[in-house]
Amino acid sequence: MDSFTRGALRFDVTEHGPADGVPVLLLHGFPQTAASWEPVARRLADAGYRVLAPDQRGYSPGARPAGRRAYRVEELVDDVVALADAAGADAVHVVGHDWGAIVAWALAALHPERVRTLTAVSVPHPAAFMAAMVSSRQLALSWYVYLFQVPALAERFLGRPGGLAAAVRRTGQTAERARRDEAALTAKGGLRPALTGAVNWYRATPFWEHRGLRVTVATPTLMVWSDGDSAVSRASVERNPRWVTGPYRLEVFAGVSHWIPDEAPDRLADLVLEHVAER
Repeated sequence: MDSFTRGALRFDVTEHGPADGVPVLLLHGFPQTAASWEPVARRLADAGYRVLAPDQRGYSPGARPAGRRAYRVEELVDDVVALADAAGADAVHVVGHDWGAIVAWALAALHPERVRTLTAVSVPHPAAFMAAMVSSRQLALSWYVYLFQVPALAERFLGRPGGLAAAVRRTGQTAERARRDEAALTAKGGLRPALTGAVNWYRATPFWEHRGLRVTVATPTLMVWSDGDSAVSRASVERNPRWVTGPYRLEVFAGVSHWIPDEAPDRLADLVLEHVAER
């Protein structure tokens, strides 16, 4: 599989592993693509899993609708359901990083029958995250979210050559990987159009139908967070157990930045393999 469709939208997909393997979906975050999952995907594929990593809505040139409302989390979740359907899978293991983790949480909350296990990397349950915004330093860490609401501002400053890479480097990403991520978005129909699609995920948050997705998750859940994360506080992660009624495990990576799949892919893959093998 190299693509799938949902209505008029066409999404790019990278597939690894045997076609008859148990499916594992890898959901990237901002401002990355499926390429960020390569080392983890190879490890899962070598273990016999069918790994599908999509370039999500706004990142795939064929799935870049106009308007903020088209990027509500409910739409992002239905995109993942469409991928599972296209793969012929009733239920899948889902691993998400950054915004991909938010989509994974929402999928498990709204369509629990489609998720065998959930692995959330860096970002906790949306309700836990929102609660931390008003009672911890999470609000200060999320300052950029509010700037992204200003029309064209992110595109103006991040869309300059090297602008996105420089911003990502300030959050702990290496120069090489930051350039990789900027180049990947540039190759997807141009950097500024891709940025608009990516930033629209933030701009759509006021239009979510399930405010903060205040729905508990019964799916067996692995949460992986790193103490060097410059965007997500420990306080937000520690609120997770209030929103998970099923088996839950937290793993904290010491000395690792927000970019866990890039910085610690083997350790992350080991945890995911252990988690999915139990179910």
